[in-house]
Amino acid sequence: MINIGILGAANIAPKAIIHPAQDRDDCQILAVASRDLEKSEAYAKEHSISEALDDYDALISHPKIDLIYNALPPNRHADLTIAALEAGKSVLCEKPFAMNVTEAKAMVAAAEKSDGYLIEAFHYRFHPAVIEFLTFIHHGEIGDVRSMNGKFNVTIANKPGELRYIKELGGGALMDLGCYTLHLSRLVSMKEPEVTSATAILSESGVDAAMKAEMGFDGIKGTLACDMRGETDREIVFTVTGDKGTATLDQYVHPYRQFTLTVETESGVRTFTEKDDEKRYTRSTYAYQLDHVVKVMSGKASALTGGADAIHTMRAIDAIYAAAGMGPR
Repeated sequence: MINIGILGAANIAPKAIIHPAQDRDDCQILAVASRDLEKSEAYAKEHSISEALDDYDALISHPKIDLIYNALPPNRHADLTIAALEAGKSVLCEKPFAMNVTEAKAMVAAAEKSDGYLIEAFHYRFHPAVIEFLTFIHHGEIGDVRSMNGKFNVTIANKPGELRYIKELGGGALMDLGCYTLHLSRLVSMKEPEVTSATAILSESGVDAAMKAEMGFDGIKGTLACDMRGETDREIVFTVTGDKGTATLDQYVHPYRQFTLTVETESGVRTFTEKDDEKRYTRSTYAYQLDHVVKVMSGKASALTGGADAIHTMRAIDAIYAAAGMGPR
């Protein structure tokens, strides 16, 4: 049995790990910690978690916990993840992995010295629709890849305390949304990007409310767009163009929510949706992610995220911010 502790009484945690864990018999949520005991207790009661703590260090040092899910804002990813690894825990760390590449390197170095595993929570990566999208491309269905275009546009209300609009906490459209597009671009091309240009639209608080970037992946052109401003039309789509066709995955971040995968070549157009295998495709990305985490911790798989993968993504995020005339987080 894998005992899980949650850092932060976060809104993302129920769908990201609490509900997936409740559907399994090989892991359980044992404790949650926030800086407010009353909040922790209310959260624990709501989600049937046995222990509520008001101290992050108490969760990290908890003798019964094997895996810590770091659901806190990015500014607390490095210090608390490193502390957990040094305490012998494994960590599932929310994306974006860190504030910048320097922090990412320190986190990975700590993991390499520890007995625990460090996995970045790019949940989309583990869903069958995304895996099949990558398989079509890597097996040459559309020929040699020439270009990629990814978008993640969705309204995030700029309410008081909304971390995505607070620079010091690691806010910004690129950090919260564009990181998915960047990560998938790296998976598709199997190359690391050279950022050629980037343009940011800033919010009043100084974070990027929208970002566009142009990149080169060793001869493959990549474009990235993300926008979290009010009244933004929802668009979550990734298109890859090859010399023999195109492949498009609509709803690539949450493919279990009615995705469409379209492959168009000279021989015709093939379209795949969740209706082709509802049981498999409508299972959440987070459930598949927990499958992977359990396999990694059981020695049955190597982590697909974290490690060098996380370092490369954070390095590219830093480079995009630099190209946009902004410093790294």
